[in-house]
Amino acid sequence: MLLYLVRHGETEWNREHRIQGSTDIPLNNTGRSQALATGELLAQRAWDAIYSSPLSRAMETGDIIATQIGLPGPVPVADLVERAYGEAEGLSDPELSQRFPAGSDVPGRESREAVVARVLPALLELAERHPDGAVLVVSHGGVIRSVLSVVDPDRHHGRIPNGSVHSFRHEGGSFSLIAFDDPIDEESLRAATDDLDQQNPIERREEDEAARA
Repeated sequence: MLLYLVRHGETEWNREHRIQGSTDIPLNNTGRSQALATGELLAQRAWDAIYSSPLSRAMETGDIIATQIGLPGPVPVADLVERAYGEAEGLSDPELSQRFPAGSDVPGRESREAVVARVLPALLELAERHPDGAVLVVSHGGVIRSVLSVVDPDRHHGRIPNGSVHSFRHEGGSFSLIAFDDPIDEESLRAATDDLDQQNPIERREEDEAARA
């Protein structure tokens, strides 16, 4: 079974480099164009189903992609929602540094471990539902990074831009990462704007801390 995780298109908060998390911010026009471009690339292959986080930016991305690949709109899955960043949501990098300096706790921030604990079982359920299929899942940068942290923990995976595609294989009850040399992935990265770490200073802070560890 093949599972492709797609990050939603750009929003205004992405463009402004504000932490989004579980706040429901819609796509902007750039995000819609990114979703269309990703959908056109994904239309080169056959797909069995498409699912999405219930947040509007993911659902609209999924709707645009579904039109391109000839499937009904995405089925929402609550556990695929973006990581919650608590009181940091809506903040820019300077605002985050002022209110919550490096090393301080952010009330309400969801740990990556907690994200994995809800997202991975949801993805495994989808894999079991489509045992020989190819499935698209539209989700979020924090979710994708959290999945990568357990599926392929020994590698730094770099940029996770809006509209990017990340491919996995499900076999024997677990996922493995398919190498990032898929032409779909390469094309989507070339069309991308800013990536997760540029848009989300908490994610960047945590990645820098991990690199120093």
